[in-house]
Amino acid sequence: MIRHRQDLQFFIITKRIDRFQVGLPEDWGDGYDHVTIYSTVENQDRADYRLPILAGLPIKHKGIICEPLLEPINLTPYLGQQIEGVVAGGESGPQARICDYAWIVDLHQQCQASQVPFHFKQTGYRFRKDGRIYLVKRQFQAEQAAKARLDYP
Repeated sequence: MIRHRQDLQFFIITKRIDRFQVGLPEDWGDGYDHVTIYSTVENQDRADYRLPILAGLPIKHKGIICEPLLEPINLTPYLGQQIEGVVAGGESGPQARICDYAWIVDLHQQCQASQVPFHFKQTGYRFRKDGRIYLVKRQFQAEQAAKARLDYP
């Protein structure tokens, strides 16, 4: 279906980028023009494991999703021309782990320095800013993220 619906943009998000090439269509080549593949990374360990794999795959359009963001992550080594965007956000739900505003700001600054688009998607349920933890209901998480005005450009 993806091959035939070139009138649509497909965004595929995976935490299993190491399995990406399993079952690729024969005509994939270096990817389809209308498909963007995002690898998720929630911490530095997963970034250091998954992002080199993403960099080496035959994909025309690549992005990174830092969600749920569980600790500060240094993406700088991975923010080359291949990466078309980074999305970051906290974890939702009553059992959510903390997402810290400083981590989001740091990712924003890394992306800005590398001229890679950045989007702060949502705060998550447990959101720490300036040492205070806020419990943000699901329906307000994206709204609160937008108020931070951290999207770049």
